[in-house]
Amino acid sequence: MGFVKDFFQFAWKEKKYWLIPIILMLVVLSLFVLFFQSAAVVPFIYALF
Repeated sequence: MGFVKDFFQFAWKEKKYWLIPIILMLVVLSLFVLFFQSAAVVPFIYALF
């Protein structure tokens, strides 16, 4: 969790606010894929892309 804290401090200090939504969307997408790996959900993931 130290990395997450350091990243947000860096983004805030360096005024790189545009990085925060990108990283959050990558985390959400990763969690989505991780939790919904069952075969029943796979066609819906393919439909997104």
